[in-house]
Amino acid sequence: MQSKIEDVKFLEFSQHGDIRGHLVIVEGGIDVPFAMQRIFYIYGSDKAVVRGQHANRKSEFVLINVAGQSKVKVIDGKGNQIIYCLTRPHTGIYLPAMIWKEMYDFSSDSVLLCISSEHYDNSEYIKDYDEYVREVNEN
Repeated sequence: MQSKIEDVKFLEFSQHGDIRGHLVIVEGGIDVPFAMQRIFYIYGSDKAVVRGQHANRKSEFVLINVAGQSKVKVIDGKGNQIIYCLTRPHTGIYLPAMIWKEMYDFSSDSVLLCISSEHYDNSEYIKDYDEYVREVNEN
């Protein structure tokens, strides 16, 4: 599967609130364009830390900063990149497979929720950027 930078999508989730607070709903196959298989989150990362720095051959992701803020740089291996600032807990981004991702500039209170279409499989990770570019441009 060959993803393009245009396949990366900004998402806004339904939020409901009143004097008691807010509720954000994220449902697989409805708000997220895949069935959820794995959820993990990143917190306690220093502002100077860069996370991710890989692409996935199969996994699709949705990233949501449920607290604080962070930035996500997405690169397609063909010279195109976009930087997203995740600052609101009811928004996120959809990342298809075969998109390079780097998460950085975490606020001290950042909690970055990551929803994946696949269970963890180290063999589908591409951790070397040059290898990623070669694979993208072979297809």
